[in-house]
Amino acid sequence: MLNFMRYLSFLLLGPWLIVLAWAYWATGKTFRVNWQRKAYDVAIVVIALVAAFGSALLAYDDITVQSVGSFGRESGGIWKQVMPALYGYGAFAAVMLVGIVTRMLLRRRKSNFIAPQKS
Repeated sequence: MLNFMRYLSFLLLGPWLIVLAWAYWATGKTFRVNWQRKAYDVAIVVIALVAAFGSALLAYDDITVQSVGSFGRESGGIWKQVMPALYGYGAFAAVMLVGIVTRMLLRRRKSNFIAPQKS
């Protein structure tokens, strides 16, 4: 039987990841964009989404719900949905940060190659 509760954290995570992916895609479009840059951007967004999805699923499996004590249930049940969203967001942000830094370094290296600065 499929456990739909394991995917509930994506309702928390999904809209924000779409906004961040759009922001990444829209940033830097004033520069000359070729097919290599588009392919790189698509690859970074897809890798970031896969990393977010995978780490959220791993976090859901890793979190344990606390048992009912003598005073009732402790406040641990909500973390079964919050922690996967946090793990997914962290993985997404890490991949996007590496993608942005790499894109900046490649652009800087290419501009120095095309027009080296005079000493």
